[in-house]
Amino acid sequence: MTVIQKQQDNPIAHLTPEDIEQIGRELDAIRASVIASRGADDAAYIRKVIDAQRKLELGSRAVLLFSLFPPAWLVGTAGLTVAKIIENMEIGHNVMHGQWDWMRDPKIHSTTWEWDNASPAEQWKHSHNEVHHTYTNVVGKDNDLGYGIMRVDEDQRWVPFYLAQPLWNFVNACFFEYGIAAYDLELGKNIKKKRTKTPEFKAKAKQTLRKIRKQATKDYLVHPLLSGPSFFHTVAANFVANLGRNLWTHSVIMCGHFPEGVATFEKKSIDGETKAEWYVRQMLGAANISGSKAMHFMTGNLSHQIEHHLFPDLPSNRYAEIAPQVKDLFERYGLTYVEGPLPKQVASAWAKVIRLSLPNDFLGKKVNPTPLPVREATAKAA
Repeated sequence: MTVIQKQQDNPIAHLTPEDIEQIGRELDAIRASVIASRGADDAAYIRKVIDAQRKLELGSRAVLLFSLFPPAWLVGTAGLTVAKIIENMEIGHNVMHGQWDWMRDPKIHSTTWEWDNASPAEQWKHSHNEVHHTYTNVVGKDNDLGYGIMRVDEDQRWVPFYLAQPLWNFVNACFFEYGIAAYDLELGKNIKKKRTKTPEFKAKAKQTLRKIRKQATKDYLVHPLLSGPSFFHTVAANFVANLGRNLWTHSVIMCGHFPEGVATFEKKSIDGETKAEWYVRQMLGAANISGSKAMHFMTGNLSHQIEHHLFPDLPSNRYAEIAPQVKDLFERYGLTYVEGPLPKQVASAWAKVIRLSLPNDFLGKKVNPTPLPVREATAKAA
């Protein structure tokens, strides 16, 4: 996962500056076509999804009132897990990206939506929409790349701490919503820089703790109490549903930026970056998951991660429609469209986590010591 600027075979070295600008114009045209065609069908889609999700969650919680009986526990837990995944992935994540703001519906708007997650929407939108999508896969700028606890590039200095990163990654997967909450707070950075006593951090920490308390009260007190004699069975069901949601979400997110073939970038490479160059970075810094319509839906259409990173504010139900156009653009300009089935992408991402937990010399990994800036590479090709 050596940054693209230090690879001997730079994947964009054959592109001229004119090529990159043309790619930008073609992507702008794709985006404009979707915006011009948004309408009643799209609005009906998201309203139908929200309605179905709420009915599934309510029905599953009703079944779990009788979770003392094993069949009810299994059915209710499975339904609640699916409902939580849909709420986080296809609804919450996408609504908070502003994908449906054009509807002018205050109930389905990025400024008003609060999701079923430990991280407050306001903090998540800053760390995800503003930071991650701006600095996608830029080492040292994009904390989604390793969540601040993992080594993500061969050029990062290895220390023994990284030997445990497969374990940290697994623990993070199990309690992903809390990891994201800590990440949104920039907890590690604020502790390191001794800023935990500042008024700004205290206010954000209180906001996060209130959100966690609200979530925990709903799942582990109110709902179980309503279950009467099924109290502990309902507690277990809610825990399993949250665990299942966390593991699924973590896997999908890992597949978006960690599989082999996905590029990372140096900080200095984005100095003076044009919109077209930003587009190319999104194209190379993401990977897709192939599969059925049901699988795409359950990932919140983040299985179309490349399309999502190019156009984060377009309705998620339109990504499958534009994917062939984006893929054609990759092929015409000699770029690799990284895509694969879920098991393959998950295995690839975990293999990278394990490989980078070890010193480069351990696996005989050689890193090209001579940087090749993006602009120099494209100019050389010209």
